[in-house]
Amino acid sequence: LVRMKSEKNKLTDKEEEIMLLLWEHGPCSIKELIPHFAEPRPHINTVSSFVRLLEKKGYVAHEPGRYGGFNYFAVKPKSDYRRNAVGRLVSKYFGNCFSMVSQLVEDEQLNAEELRELLDMIEQKK
Repeated sequence: LVRMKSEKNKLTDKEEEIMLLLWEHGPCSIKELIPHFAEPRPHINTVSSFVRLLEKKGYVAHEPGRYGGFNYFAVKPKSDYRRNAVGRLVSKYFGNCFSMVSQLVEDEQLNAEELRELLDMIEQKK
């Protein structure tokens, strides 16, 4: 499993929410992104601030919009982020056992679905 190279690349919950929306609906303007948020929807300035932070982290880029302004889009593929997120989850929940779990994955004794089930079981125990 691949881990993020530095903590600055780790996404907050809000940043991750925006990335999920951009992966699904992008490229789009901030204004076009707002209706895709669950209620209560964040203010446009808040979303704009988070998108700029994501741009600094290298997750998002922009291009000129059709009617002025900018359209934002995800630069990093969702699959790369998902792989890194799973690595962080395994590390968080298994601590020192990470190498054991990663070895099981590498040896193909534990697939992605089984890993998800294992993480779900851990979540249910909390």
